[in-house]
Amino acid sequence: MVRLSVNVNKIATIRNSRGGSVPRVLDAVRVCVDAGTHGVTVHPRADRRHITPEDVHDIAHALAPLRPQVEFNIEGDPRPDLLALVKDVRPDQCTLVPVVHGEITSQAGWVAATATGLPAVVRELKGLGIRVSLFVDPTEEAIRLAAAAGADRVELYTEPYARAFERDRAAADASFQEYARAAAFAHAAGLGVNAGHDLDLDNLTRFRTLPHLDEVSIGHAIVSRAVFVGLDRVVREYLAALAGAETPQLR
Repeated sequence: MVRLSVNVNKIATIRNSRGGSVPRVLDAVRVCVDAGTHGVTVHPRADRRHITPEDVHDIAHALAPLRPQVEFNIEGDPRPDLLALVKDVRPDQCTLVPVVHGEITSQAGWVAATATGLPAVVRELKGLGIRVSLFVDPTEEAIRLAAAAGADRVELYTEPYARAFERDRAAADASFQEYARAAAFAHAAGLGVNAGHDLDLDNLTRFRTLPHLDEVSIGHAIVSRAVFVGLDRVVREYLAALAGAETPQLR
């Protein structure tokens, strides 16, 4: 079964928009764990606009008794303070993501021009027992880059698939085949396959069948629906969707 890692960034975004500590990120983590999630993902950015280093330490402490059954995944660009945090916390997985100044959210995977120094970073993190994934576009060139850097996995950037799914069935089919080829190429290269970005209950029904898919990381869609029906219910819906349930959304 494909594993689900819930990204709790948006809980921290809501908290930070008002100040104080409500809603508590740890409360969200506990709800997700109780609902059966396989992992928790955070992306602490340099501007601290959502998840903070303090959140990362709190989550690591809360998940410690549950690991490795519930994995902790830290995403981010390999800047010094992020790497220091990862080395201190030692999550199960670190997903290295290129960051463009001023971006609202991740918008592309690693390419050769942005990947300078990645092999040394990957080697150091793996030496600490941390599984390393690189965020990449679904191309053979990007996957070769990840393999050459020594990564354990790739995380396929799925926004293009989500946009194709919104257009029509033909576009969705063509995009899915592109991702299927990329996943097969990654698997042949000895890399595990993760995926994330704009996956939701609608497009996940197709994407969950991607060959060799190990894990999906989903945050925005989960929290957006949870506003109306509750976080526990939504996590269970996504787990059902990944398991192949025909009607995961309980109206």
